[in-house]
Amino acid sequence: MVDRSFADMSLAAWYDRLNPWGPGDDFCLDLVMSARAVLDVGCGTGRLLSGARHAGHTGRLTGIDPAPAMLVRARRREPGVEWVLGDLRTVEWRGEFDLVVMTGHAFQVLVHDEELSLALRAVRTALSAAGRFVFETRNPAARAWETWTPDRERRLTGTDGGVVRVWHEVESAPVEGTPVADRVTFTETFAGECWPHPQVSRSTLRFLDGDALSGFLTGAGLTVVERYGDWDRSPLTAASPEIITVARPTH
Repeated sequence: MVDRSFADMSLAAWYDRLNPWGPGDDFCLDLVMSARAVLDVGCGTGRLLSGARHAGHTGRLTGIDPAPAMLVRARRREPGVEWVLGDLRTVEWRGEFDLVVMTGHAFQVLVHDEELSLALRAVRTALSAAGRFVFETRNPAARAWETWTPDRERRLTGTDGGVVRVWHEVESAPVEGTPVADRVTFTETFAGECWPHPQVSRSTLRFLDGDALSGFLTGAGLTVVERYGDWDRSPLTAASPEIITVARPTH
């Protein structure tokens, strides 16, 4: 099920303000620009592929996302990109892409083993023999969810001057020894004059460490070739905020 913050048009309209272009986008844009055919899984509002097209990419750019509200914004932003509504079970691509990316921590919405394995196998099938799969997840050792608290409220100003307040609150976090020790469930609340009452979206994300990620990738026929702890390509350590992975098909 798609989170409400992505499925509701009035909430999706705030995505890019909540998540402005940053170092992760620059990192991925460089890769996209050097690839002939690119698939962006969980493409959201389409800013990465739109940015590539505006930067002069003339090859095939395809974005897929299960949230209709996000794709509406993507299509408005860049009609020259192929936008697909759905997930990796919707279309079967075979060896068509030199690069598959998952940005914005989209990988973490794959919370169940089966759906994660199916998605990775679909990525492997979509990649050319020399293709690369690039994605990032938050490093569980950094425990980012501990900062997702109401006191860290953000205030965003819309094009009409209206102010929207956004805050997060964790409902459940990893507890050692439980079946869901790597899941975090939290709410994202939007409040402003554009709604009669606060709008709440509930999400669950999975925080896998490097070894677990490598295990899933290996099982899907993918091999890790590079791994970083941040967008500056620094090594992965316990203090790193990210686990950035570059994988290729196993030959």
